[in-house]
Amino acid sequence: MWQRARTNFIRLALYWGSAFLVFFMRAILFVAALLCSLTSFAASTCDVNVPVRHALLKDVNLAYQSIGRDSDPTLLLVMGLGGQLIHWPDEVVVALCEQGFRVIRYDNRDVGLSSWVQAPDSANLTFEVLRYKLGLPVSAPYSLTDMAGDGLGLLDSLHITRFHLLGASMGGMIAQHMAAMAAQRVESLTLIMSSSGAPGLPMPSPALLQLLARRSAPNREVAIEQQADLLAALGSPDVVDDRKVLLQQAAVSYDRAFNPEGVKRQILAILAEPSRVALLDSLRVPTLVVHGTADPLLPVMHGVHLAAHIRGSELKLIPGLAHRFQEAFKAPLLAAVLPYLDAQKLRDAPVAGL
Repeated sequence: MWQRARTNFIRLALYWGSAFLVFFMRAILFVAALLCSLTSFAASTCDVNVPVRHALLKDVNLAYQSIGRDSDPTLLLVMGLGGQLIHWPDEVVVALCEQGFRVIRYDNRDVGLSSWVQAPDSANLTFEVLRYKLGLPVSAPYSLTDMAGDGLGLLDSLHITRFHLLGASMGGMIAQHMAAMAAQRVESLTLIMSSSGAPGLPMPSPALLQLLARRSAPNREVAIEQQADLLAALGSPDVVDDRKVLLQQAAVSYDRAFNPEGVKRQILAILAEPSRVALLDSLRVPTLVVHGTADPLLPVMHGVHLAAHIRGSELKLIPGLAHRFQEAFKAPLLAAVLPYLDAQKLRDAPVAGL
């Protein structure tokens, strides 16, 4: 009798053990399939090839892309001097989107597929640069504040009230104005390779300034060579650029849009800008400043000074980073930016039950 009971118990244990094992394996497969589907869904929503759309504002028509879900927190990317929306590396945009952001990138006025401003006949870059060097006022067809208004107008047209803001170089200068103009709307501010515009900060070399101002070209081939020269000069001394890759990047930019006069007008807007130190001292927006130790255009003290004048800001210096999104520095840049943005997103997320 005892022997029969033990046999039945063993059979019962084996039955339920095998049933539990089957259930456990099915659960693992279900979770794996769910994770794969979520990854696939994230990839499908973070498509950088979405159509370029246009927002007709009061003064300009802005070309933009909206990448990600409309329900996710918005991250507006503001590009620098002469840069088009395509100059935000696709891998970086996808990484930001997969972090849970609706990423909006756009062409500033006078570049890319946005409006090209008609400047007055009196506008002369050489003459205005001379006035700038002499400490005299510089005349510009529009200001960085006007360009900040463009970005805010784009968000207004999309009915976006609150947003995160990330600007690079001149885009960081524009973003500073946006944060001051609409502080109650800006959830966080990230400034990459930018400046406060304060007098006395280190200047780039005259050779680099000459390359930056050299915008006129008689034909496509010369224009592409000039742009490749500038890209090389803005790169890190720690990285050897492939000239063919630089020429290819320059060709893509040229073929999408080539407006050297527009870039000159953006340079005038920068030169006409007074120091933003007083503006920065008044900012009360969570801010991350990221700068490279090898930046040839805005040397590292620009980033240090910028962070010093924004209360509570964080400063991250990236060794070897220059003034371009070079392949070797995309991972360090994302490592600096993603945790900060994720923390800010969680900070501003509504608490369940409240």
